[in-house]
Amino acid sequence: MSAIHRNPSALMGIGLVISAVASFALIDTINKHVSLYVPLLMVVWARYAVQAVLTTFIVLPKVGRQAWRTNHLSLQVIRGTLLVALSVLAVATLKVFPVAEFTAILMTTPLFVTFFAATMLKEKVTVWRVLLVIGGFIGTLVIVRPGQTELGWVLLLPLGIVIINTAFQLLTKRMSETEHSMTTHFYSVWVGAIVASLALAWIWTPVSDPTLWALLFLAGVAGTVGHYLLIKAYEHAPASLLMPYMYTQIGFALLGGWLAFGNIPDNTSLLGIALITVCGVAGGALTVIEKRQSKRRMA
Repeated sequence: MSAIHRNPSALMGIGLVISAVASFALIDTINKHVSLYVPLLMVVWARYAVQAVLTTFIVLPKVGRQAWRTNHLSLQVIRGTLLVALSVLAVATLKVFPVAEFTAILMTTPLFVTFFAATMLKEKVTVWRVLLVIGGFIGTLVIVRPGQTELGWVLLLPLGIVIINTAFQLLTKRMSETEHSMTTHFYSVWVGAIVASLALAWIWTPVSDPTLWALLFLAGVAGTVGHYLLIKAYEHAPASLLMPYMYTQIGFALLGGWLAFGNIPDNTSLLGIALITVCGVAGGALTVIEKRQSKRRMA
């Protein structure tokens, strides 16, 4: 019996993280649909408005005043603003790219986060780590296929997503050393709701279809549930163990894209998705191996 099977907490963490990424795939599927009828910034505003209210009702009873006690208010605001920017780019990209391809590109972020975190902290970066980052980037190029489409500047959107998401994750990694996870989440959704609300006066468009409002509300609920489950997953198991399972989001995205839009990636896109997935899972496995070797050297 493996160590994971002997550890109920680890199994719980894995189950929670898979449920979390399923929620994120649902958000992307919904956003791709509603963005066809609702202005981009309204889609982002609706998600964060719902998520901020629901998160408040969940977080405050659990942590009380700790929810707004932060040692780095400016960093909280920056993180929340980055999250809004990431959401805007994500919705814009989903209007052009199928859900599965979009998700695969997004999932290159852990590779770049690990690489740049080590670089910025002046730690040794192994050749394998560099090769995995290159492999993930090649997978992205295979999916996007620059020069073979008529999308023009839109092809820059995936690059923007990876850059902003990498900065967001690096900042989150730094803040996790001093900030309570629930506090960070609380600030992020409220900063997102406030920033998005500032644009409402210019972009508000009446939406008469109740189905669209229901889907916008569902996206906010899925965001609340997904982020809460992810936080709880990290309480049960280390990130190095959970990271490979986060790539199941690509599978959920494939399912969502097929059921909602009839999108089935072509062979070239499937090759890019597979390359990103393999590099990502290998990166997670490499992290586990490196941590075990570090523990042995310290023993």
